[in-house]
Amino acid sequence: MIDAYVLIKPVITEKSLRLAKELNTYTFKVASKATKPQIAQAVRELYGAEVLKVRTVMNQAVARRTGRKRLKSTTARGKKALVTLKEGEKIDLFDLDQ
Repeated sequence: MIDAYVLIKPVITEKSLRLAKELNTYTFKVASKATKPQIAQAVRELYGAEVLKVRTVMNQAVARRTGRKRLKSTTARGKKALVTLKEGEKIDLFDLDQ
């Protein structure tokens, strides 16, 4: 049984769709405390795909000036996971060519 909040949402961008098509690598926004084994297990259980490799990236918070008075605010930090699947496996969420 996996923690329900390991995988937050898939990242659907032009680059992530290209990675999915060419390299069989899928991108997900994940919980900041999630580990690589937890992410691999979540993908296996939710999508039934065999995971070869998991790479993670921590996004840094960025300071911005927003609003009418141009006050400082920061964007939230986040974590992304790039999950490479076994040859022949795929996740249908990323198959937008249909």
